[in-house]
Amino acid sequence: MSAVRFPALVLFDLDGTLLDSAPDMAATVNRMRAARGRPPMALEALRPHVSKGSRAMSAAAFPELGGEVPGEMIREFLDVYEQELGRHGEPFAGVAELLAAIEAAGSRWGIVTNKPEYLARQVLPKLGWDSRSAVLVGGDSLPERKPHPLPLLHAAQAVGVDIADCAYVGDDERDIEAARAAGMHSVVALWGYRLPGDDPLAWGADAQAATARDLLDAAAWRGAP
Repeated sequence: MSAVRFPALVLFDLDGTLLDSAPDMAATVNRMRAARGRPPMALEALRPHVSKGSRAMSAAAFPELGGEVPGEMIREFLDVYEQELGRHGEPFAGVAELLAAIEAAGSRWGIVTNKPEYLARQVLPKLGWDSRSAVLVGGDSLPERKPHPLPLLHAAQAVGVDIADCAYVGDDERDIEAARAAGMHSVVALWGYRLPGDDPLAWGADAQAATARDLLDAAAWRGAP
């Protein structure tokens, strides 16, 4: 692999990109199912829904709702998840090396997620990222969330880096839409969570990476600032 020149600021989605949080989510929905006398849901059945958020995961765990998840169930999900957060998941393979390489190159990295900020902030210390991440923007930090570009634009401004010197990496179509709207180099994390019908090659990203380690190759950043 050739030497990598990273953008000045590399922003990442959290769940499904940096962190394999599906085991935490499975523990959450299975506590909810157990409370209703239901058997556990298989991790692999839930995994494709994780990047779609708490409503989508609740809908998948309780298909009889027909996608109409009541607000009290969302609140229950978030309360239970707060107790399970960081207990079962771990960073995806290669993420530790990637973040270290970004830092060693003199660039910075941060997180822009649709997860509520109070939950994201609880995750970071468990991973040792709270003092390393240059910025954290949650799904409720601002009036808009991804796929709107505002969270990405705000993150760049908070760190003091020009948009032209930023890139965004995410596993969901909303991530790529937000990056394109913000004018940032976009990379699809193909190792993340996707529904069977999703076609990441049709999202219009600037690059795709099969694993986090692939981002240690300069080819992944070709065309980036």
